[in-house]
Amino acid sequence: MAPVTAVGDRMYELVERVYPLCRSITGDGVRATLDIVGEYIPLHVHEVPTGTQVLDWTVPQEWNIRDAYIAGPDGNRVVDFAASSLHVLGYSVPVSGTMPLSELRAHLHTLPEHPSWVPYRTSYYQQEWGFCLAQDTLDALPDGEYEVRIDSTLADGHLTYAEHVVPGQVADEVIVSCHVCHPSLANDNMAGVAVATFLARALAEQTPYYTYRFIFAPGTIGAITWLARNAERIDRVKHGLVLACAGDPGSLTYKQSRRGDAEIDRVLRHVLAASGRPHHVAEFTPYGYDERQYCSPGFDLGVGSLTRTPYAGYPEYHTSADNLDFVSPEAMADTLAVCREAFAVLDRNRRYLNLSPYGEPQLGRRGLYDALGGRSDTKQAQMAMLWVLNLSDGEHSLLDVAERSGLPFDTVAGAAGALRGAGLIKA
Repeated sequence: MAPVTAVGDRMYELVERVYPLCRSITGDGVRATLDIVGEYIPLHVHEVPTGTQVLDWTVPQEWNIRDAYIAGPDGNRVVDFAASSLHVLGYSVPVSGTMPLSELRAHLHTLPEHPSWVPYRTSYYQQEWGFCLAQDTLDALPDGEYEVRIDSTLADGHLTYAEHVVPGQVADEVIVSCHVCHPSLANDNMAGVAVATFLARALAEQTPYYTYRFIFAPGTIGAITWLARNAERIDRVKHGLVLACAGDPGSLTYKQSRRGDAEIDRVLRHVLAASGRPHHVAEFTPYGYDERQYCSPGFDLGVGSLTRTPYAGYPEYHTSADNLDFVSPEAMADTLAVCREAFAVLDRNRRYLNLSPYGEPQLGRRGLYDALGGRSDTKQAQMAMLWVLNLSDGEHSLLDVAERSGLPFDTVAGAAGALRGAGLIKA
């Protein structure tokens, strides 16, 4: 991977490219977004037909939009989809006609508490139409007749999602999931898409232990569709992480899996604490992003969620203020770094068996102490060897060793490698 600053800049460039596109839970905006992501990593794109039963849900009709506007009494456009895809209520049915402002108001959505911002609103499963605009704009509209047009289609089509797989040494999988359904919102969730994309690139430069499966899907219905289509192989999924809100200026938040003690939970808690970064660890709740689908009781996967400021936790959330100025290369680079640190621990976290468990084996005659000569952390490395030997009973993992000893995981993993090379432990 390139230096951190360069990687941050490249992630920001990806967000800039996909930010303007009008995405929804289906449609050409999702495909266009995946086409761009596919320039960075190879994707396997899936198209699931309207009407397909997916668990307790049904794949909805596909929505596409070409243009939408409100023109005032003078003929000038006062709300224009071409200026921002947020201006149209997501999944609006087509409409064309004129009406007085008094009638139009029932179809207008604003944020009075933030009068210059445009809200993001949707109506996926009810046939409605509407526009979103700034309260300041609405307040300035004169009475009169307004031309209203939404040039959209809602018809049988497909739900689109994509996967990217980084092969590992074993078939057991770690899933990394992010949603691709929000229009013109930079942090929620194009920053998450960018971090996932560059995390995949980083892992591809290594030979990871686990197989890493990246899922780019519409929120809720996309994850449900993926689970329905992969139910027979779900036992391969050993760990998982949902990435969202990855580029805002807030500190990192890790939301634990439903289990609370899944290995991914322990790894993220350990990595965040050891890093010294300001952070927060939150308990699981059945609301938020797609961790709630992966952690539904029938699947109960060990999947947590990593964000910066969490779901609905910042005023800009689901508004036009979640724009390119709200995210930064530095924040995305920091989120990426934590993901890489966490997966480096996850990939090396093994249980070992001491092959010389009766008394302390003589390390000096095996050259293990001599091999440490000149290291700045010689004493730590020696202690790590003793701790690994003592806790290598087939029950304790290297993360257990690191947590109990208070030693850095990297030092513990290095000690395990040396002991294994000397024939004193085996996986």
